[in-house]
Amino acid sequence: MRLPRVFGLKADPIAELEDRCRTIRDPVAKLRYMRRSLEHYESVDERLQAVPVAPVRWALYRASRLDKARALFSHNPNGALNAPPRRRPPVAPRARRAVHWAAVLMVVAAGLALAAYPRSRRAGTAPPTLSPVAEHLPLPLDGLPPQGVWLVDSGDDWELYSNGLRIDTTYAVAGEPRRYRAFSLDGEMGEVLHKPSGLVYHTSESDIWPLRESYNEKLRDSSQNLLRYLRRRQVYHYLVDRFGQAFRVVEEADRANHAGMSIWRTGERVWLNLNGPTIGICFETRWEGGRALPITRAQLEAGRRLTDYLRDKWSIAPDMCVTHGLVSVNPRRHLIGHHVDWARGFPFEAFGLPDLYDRPSPAVALFGFDYDEQFLAVMGQPWPGVPSAERELAEEAARTGQTVADVRKERSERYDRWLARHTRDAEESARQAGAAATRTASNH
Repeated sequence: MRLPRVFGLKADPIAELEDRCRTIRDPVAKLRYMRRSLEHYESVDERLQAVPVAPVRWALYRASRLDKARALFSHNPNGALNAPPRRRPPVAPRARRAVHWAAVLMVVAAGLALAAYPRSRRAGTAPPTLSPVAEHLPLPLDGLPPQGVWLVDSGDDWELYSNGLRIDTTYAVAGEPRRYRAFSLDGEMGEVLHKPSGLVYHTSESDIWPLRESYNEKLRDSSQNLLRYLRRRQVYHYLVDRFGQAFRVVEEADRANHAGMSIWRTGERVWLNLNGPTIGICFETRWEGGRALPITRAQLEAGRRLTDYLRDKWSIAPDMCVTHGLVSVNPRRHLIGHHVDWARGFPFEAFGLPDLYDRPSPAVALFGFDYDEQFLAVMGQPWPGVPSAERELAEEAARTGQTVADVRKERSERYDRWLARHTRDAEESARQAGAAATRTASNH
C-alpha cells in the first residue's frame, strides 16, 4: 500500500537532493543547498521522533523515506556530517505485519496532528545560537614591535617570520601571472600592475567539527581535504585552519581564484574583479548570513600576524584590506552580495584596520547596484555602508532633478561600459601571453 507524503517530502529525499545538486555548478551554492535541505530533513526527523506511539512513528518514517537520509544528519552542533547510531531496535519478524496494518490505519490522522505539533517542544533542546561576531581578541599589546617583518628561518616546507608567524608551504603551488589595472574616477584605465595591492578575507564555508580533543582526527582530516581541494582549484593564497596554522596555497606574487566579480574603491582608484589586485586569506569556518561560528583565538592571532606580514612585504594600505562580502557582486543583475562571507562580523579593529563596514559601498554609490529579497533573507539588513551609499544616490537625484531609479540606471550603465573595457583588456593580455608562450616554445 502506498503511504501518503509526510511534511511535503518527496518519495525519496536523497534522490531529490542528488538530482538537484547535479544542476548546481557553483560548489559554494551546492554546499548551501545541501545544508538547507538536510536541516529541513532533520527538522522533520525531530518531529517524528517526538511521536509517542512507536508503530505510528515507524510508519511515518517509512512514508517519508526519511530513514534513508538519517545517516547524513548532523548531530554535531557545529555542522559536520556525523552519522548517528540507530536508536530504534529492530522489529521482530512476527510483529512486522501487524505493526504495518495498524500503522496504515493511524498514519493519516497522526500526520494531520503532527503538522500542528508545536515547535516549542524542541526549543528546550536546541543548541545555543552562535555569536555573529568572531571571538573577542584584544588589541595588540604595547610590547616591543619588530622594525618590519622579515624571514627569520625556513625549511623545505615552512617559513618563520619575525612577528611569530609560521607558514606551512607544503601545499603551495604557482598560479597564473598577476596582471591588472585600476580605473580612475573619470573612467580612465591606469597602467598595468603586477604586484598585489590588497587583501580579501574569506570563510571556507566547509563543515566544521567541534574544537575538542575527541574530534582531533576529524579536524585534521577535514583541513587536509580542504587544502587539497583549494590547491587543485588554485583558490585563495592562504588558509588559516582551526588550530591557527597558516598554509600557503597559491604563491603570493601569482593570481588566485578567490574574489571573482567584485568592486572596491580606495581614494581615486576603482578596482573591478579583485582576483588581480588582491591576496585571498581564508579562515576555516562558516559564515552563513551572520550566524557565524566564532573564529578561534588561534585563528585570530595567526590572521593578524599574516596580515601584518603581507602588508609590510607588499606595502598594502589599510583600506585595501577588505572582506569578500563587501566586494562581491552579481554583474548581470547589478546586485551586491553575490557572496556574503564576512559581510558583517569581521574583527577589523583587532587586526589594526579601519572598520570598512561603515565605508559607503562603491558598488552602490558609483555603479547604482541594489540588493534583492534573497540578500535580505540572508542578511536581515545590509551593512551600514549600503544605506550611506544610497543616501549619496538620493542626494545626486535631488541635485539633478532625477529620480533615484534614473540615477541607478545611469550608473549601472557606467559599470557595464567599464566592465566591457576591463574584459577586453584582460582578453587582449591573455592573447598576447599565449602568443609569447608559442614563440618561446617554437624557439626551443
